[in-house]
Amino acid sequence: MNPHPGMQRDLDGILVVSIEQAVAAPYLSGRLADAGARVIKVERPEGDFARGYDTLVHGESAYFVWLNRGKESVCLDLKKPDDVAVLAAMVAKADVFIQNLAPGAVERLGFGADDLRKKYPRLITCSISGYGDEGPFRELKAYDLLVQAESGLSSITGNEHGSARVGVSVCDIAAGMTALQAVLQALYARQQSGVGRHIAVSLYHALADWMNVPYLQFAYGGKVPARAGLNHPTIAPYGAYACGDGKAVLISIQNEREWAALCADVLGDAGVATDPRFTNNSLRVANRAALDAIILAAFGTQPRETVVQRLEQARIAYGRVSTMDDVVKHPQNRYVEVDTPTGPVRYLAPGALIDHTPPTFGPVPALGEHTGKLRKEFAPD
Repeated sequence: MNPHPGMQRDLDGILVVSIEQAVAAPYLSGRLADAGARVIKVERPEGDFARGYDTLVHGESAYFVWLNRGKESVCLDLKKPDDVAVLAAMVAKADVFIQNLAPGAVERLGFGADDLRKKYPRLITCSISGYGDEGPFRELKAYDLLVQAESGLSSITGNEHGSARVGVSVCDIAAGMTALQAVLQALYARQQSGVGRHIAVSLYHALADWMNVPYLQFAYGGKVPARAGLNHPTIAPYGAYACGDGKAVLISIQNEREWAALCADVLGDAGVATDPRFTNNSLRVANRAALDAIILAAFGTQPRETVVQRLEQARIAYGRVSTMDDVVKHPQNRYVEVDTPTGPVRYLAPGALIDHTPPTFGPVPALGEHTGKLRKEFAPD
């Protein structure tokens, strides 16, 4: 039974056991908990190390608060046979078993996917790793920024001065999202067949899928995407421009009709649209420096909100280049409030809104909060 009334109950009755830490696996299990599954988070005695990433959310870690709502926390020392037996009793009743331990660790504990699937045919197992179950890199540890570099993402991110990290843990999140999709698909398939499956997701392969456009551009066209900062590498004007108050707005022109409207109604000079340097997108990209100078000169005489008003009137797509202060105050935000061991936290809601109803979620657990209860419930026979 769903232990948190008011939550989505689509996965009510599904038991998830997850030996997890950091971001990718907790993202997966956290979204399953959001959907009503019962999620038991197995932590080492010192806890998921993401608990210590920071202390900025009135003593809690921002990462941990975001990813671990609605779970039950049990501390097990898997070097101790008695604790391994408790885990085994949990897995015996589980619908989904998730793990993102170091390569080979789960097999040494006796919980390898092949063995579990033979013993429990309905069980869905999901292993999240850095590079997958096969290939020359399969034994390597991997963390988000390492994979941003290894996957080539960092080579196409940044500007003319060099590469840059994507500002969130994009490889971890991509892996968590990919795993969530695969687990939900497996649960649906099991309804039809009665049989589970093993799912292997890696940070590298999840992000490599996201890299397919630059991959195809290079593999088939020999084109290396430029590091263009806040400019689109192949469309112009499509980038950020400073306004008179020092704030920036990012505009996007997708066709010649929009280009003409930008010149006439925003830049105040319809003749720019027919300048031979700018009469199609390819020419505008080739002459981007001259084009940018014209736009910056026009925008630089007005505060950002005036520029925004003119863009809206001209029906030109735009986005303010928001600071974190802007994001915290953004009028389009939706919020959820979640209890934590140190008090309630209000933060940004997930992207999907179901039946126009704001979601509610279970609390973030304290380290080992449910250890006693779960040891009693899953005491080995």
